Amino acid sequence: MATTKDLRRLRIKRAIRAKIKGTAERPRLTVFRSNTAMYAQLVDDLSGKTMMSATSYKKGKVNNNVEAAKLVGTAIADKAKAAGITKVVFDRNGYLYHGRIKSLAEGAREGGLQF
Repeated sequence: MATTKDLRRLRIKRAIRAKIKGTAERPRLTVFRSNTAMYAQLVDDLSGKTMMSATSYKKGKVNNNVEAAKLVGTAIADKAKAAGITKVVFDRNGYLYHGRIKSLAEGAREGGLQF
């Protein structure tokens, strides 16, 4: 059963997704935060495909802190630069912009992505 907090995040997520779209030239950088890991994906919404992804997941180990999120941000930025992508649209996926989400965004910016 979904909690009130989950329903609030999903409502915000729908509002964000109605406003932003990713293209092949400027994909959508979407983040997901779980209890065990951070995930980031670059998505082309026009073709409906995930272009690349990065994660902090390590089997059997919880690696979900601010430092791990920053590493995920730099990893996705490195993959994007290798593919020739420098500009993205940031999708915080309904999460508040602080803590791990903010750290991932800062890592991506330090890696060379422009939001």
